[in-house]
Amino acid sequence: MPDLTKSEILAALKKTGDSGFNNEMLVLNSIKSFELKENNLSLHLILPVTENQLSHDLEKRFETVLKKNYPFLEKVEINIETRTPREKETPKATLLPKVKYTIAVASGKGGVGKSTVAVNLAVAMAKTGARVGLIDADIYGPSIPLMLGINQKPRVYHVDQVMKMIPVENYGIKLMSIGFLVENDTPVIWRGPMASGAVKQFMTDVEWDELDFLFFDMPPGTGDIQLTLVQTIPLSGAVIVTTPQEVSLIDARKGLAMFSRVNVPVYGIIENMSYFKAPDTGNKYDIFGSGGGEKLADESGIPFLGGLPIDPRIREGGDSGVPIVFGLQGTENEKIMMKIAYNLKEHAENSTGSKQDIEIIL
Repeated sequence: MPDLTKSEILAALKKTGDSGFNNEMLVLNSIKSFELKENNLSLHLILPVTENQLSHDLEKRFETVLKKNYPFLEKVEINIETRTPREKETPKATLLPKVKYTIAVASGKGGVGKSTVAVNLAVAMAKTGARVGLIDADIYGPSIPLMLGINQKPRVYHVDQVMKMIPVENYGIKLMSIGFLVENDTPVIWRGPMASGAVKQFMTDVEWDELDFLFFDMPPGTGDIQLTLVQTIPLSGAVIVTTPQEVSLIDARKGLAMFSRVNVPVYGIIENMSYFKAPDTGNKYDIFGSGGGEKLADESGIPFLGGLPIDPRIREGGDSGVPIVFGLQGTENEKIMMKIAYNLKEHAENSTGSKQDIEIIL
């Protein structure tokens, strides 16, 4: 008997042609539920719009595109539930009232260069003209202060016996890091509630001022700590970092599932270590395979934001505290990183709004 996955349904729905409907509204958690029984599909969608913003024949359009892509479907029943952005934003608006978009940079596993991508993505976004902040929530390896060349700790002051912190700034971004709370040679052995408590303090007790983007560099993995953090942070969306190889893609899929579970849309996938270009010949070598990130994006119905090459200068920039968008200006690496930032900015601005209410499903 034929079968369908949520990703396959989403991929088909995104092909719907409707000048009055923005397909970018469709994410994995737009599909609240579905059932395929004897070639009959029952589908329940949640769209972040009002009733009068929907075309009167949108359900019919969805039905048509599903039957066209999956001819074995005999009958398609679609129920569309609307939920306006205002309804989603209000419960969380008081936590980070001056921040427009809060975005998690995550990976299903370690070793994919997630923190390097987070740093360069934040700095590149600042170069687009956006006001940017970065929270280093990676308790396993809070290395971002080193990558940004920051040696000092945030200034602290008190207002009515409440401690407030001023984030450290460099390369046009404001930074708070768990690394500021511990010594460099001290391991951080925390459970989920301790980590989420520290991150919550970074949101409530820090003077962030007005920000367009606040990035969270998440710990790698999809366990208790990661889930607790995702449930704590009022996220607008997430970005998944992976490498082209299948072993990394397997874990990246778990990351996608985690964000889907807590109703956080994934704005895009970034592929790190996409290829190596020999400096002497210019030949490209696919050391970890090729096309994995694009394939994952395609099968998930999620934008592919871009792929970064392997380059020793990126590692050198991280060690010396000079991000590639500053240290390698005019190079292919800088152009790729800037394009990724512009792509993410476009997808965020075309989304349904800023910080979203998180629906916890346990």
